Amino acid sequence: MGSYVPGTSREQQEMLQAIGLDSFDQLFEKIPEKVRLHELDLPEGLSELAVRDAMEEIAGKNRVFRHIFRGAGAYNHYIPAIVKSVVAKENFVTAYTPYQAEISQGILQSIFEYQTLICRLTGMDVSNASVYDGATAAAEAAAMCRDRKRTVICVSAAAPPAVIGTIRTYAFGSGAEVVIAPQKEGRTDAEALKQLLDGRTACLYVQQPNYYGQLEDCEALAGLAHQAGAKFIMGCNPIALGILKTPAECGADIAVGDGQPLGMPLSWGGPYLGFMAAKENMMRKLPGRIVGETKDDQGNRAFVLTLQAREQHIRREKASSNICSNQALCALTAAVYLSAMGSEGLRETASQCYSKAHYLQKELAKAGLKLKYQGDFFHEFVTESEIPSSVYLKWLEEKGVLGGLPLSRRDILWCVTEKNTKAEMDELVGAVKEVTRLCS
Repeated sequence: MGSYVPGTSREQQEMLQAIGLDSFDQLFEKIPEKVRLHELDLPEGLSELAVRDAMEEIAGKNRVFRHIFRGAGAYNHYIPAIVKSVVAKENFVTAYTPYQAEISQGILQSIFEYQTLICRLTGMDVSNASVYDGATAAAEAAAMCRDRKRTVICVSAAAPPAVIGTIRTYAFGSGAEVVIAPQKEGRTDAEALKQLLDGRTACLYVQQPNYYGQLEDCEALAGLAHQAGAKFIMGCNPIALGILKTPAECGADIAVGDGQPLGMPLSWGGPYLGFMAAKENMMRKLPGRIVGETKDDQGNRAFVLTLQAREQHIRREKASSNICSNQALCALTAAVYLSAMGSEGLRETASQCYSKAHYLQKELAKAGLKLKYQGDFFHEFVTESEIPSSVYLKWLEEKGVLGGLPLSRRDILWCVTEKNTKAEMDELVGAVKEVTRLCS
């Protein structure tokens, strides 16, 4: 909770006198009277105690589930206590982003460490200081790949709807064309993709794992993109990278993703952060800030904003990006989380997500929910059944369990993380069996 300290009446008068005025009415007299507001329709102020009581009453209307089995882009992972302990320090907390990071070596170093960790996680050469979220990162990456000859952005239909929608929005503003590569049995259709990629294609975007939880053959898809002279953008789940091949190993030119799983709670959808990393040959096209390491005039380690000013991309109709800032506090959170977990902790978390999801899928199959898409998956999977999805999910809600995301009348996208215990999963399966029995 922040605080607001207004200027006193005396200070206000001193400021007015400094500009040769006697009152605030004089300050605004150039504004037509008919459009000026003299009073706001706001309730009377309350004491701190009364405000707290009112907020707690509103918060009490929220539904807090005992167990969560829903993902679809935001995931319920365990966050070590040290993460909040570090990022809550007043030295770091900011409402948005440090606009004059150049004056703070501490802030610059925190961003530099974040960039380093993202590069290690993805295997790429350079990272920026983050953007708003994963969908924004995907759209920014697509914009990086466009030029005058290559104006078509190809996106897998198995990518998350939010990503596809954001890329479409960016493309509309820049005049680019977006082509959706069909999905077949829950994965990008490689054969159909071959017919879409040509000399006009700027890039191909594929998510790993994709929206349906399936693992894509990203190496093969990257090869198809490169054969057509296009760039390959790989959207990543950062936790999955604990056990999957890195984007660099898959042949990606740019790696992006949402950093929410790296220490950020669900928080009603934000704030999160989008990470972006690229190969060295695309370094100067990365939007936003990049912090570099150097030495000062005394030979000490120092940090600076490097390669570009943060507004370099903002050039009206010639802009390649309108990102001029970054999610500094969320990026710091991700850096602290990765540091606290270490490579072994990240690998263990990913392994638990994988094994627990496969356990739940097999048990749900026994309970009447058939696996819709065959093949391997990470920690999400889609089931189908003759019984409507809403029947299962409503029954679970009544038991305090947030079930999967309904994709259609018959399909449900389930998610399992390391936080879901075997007892929780068995309870879920028991409830599903009960619904199947009652509806059969």
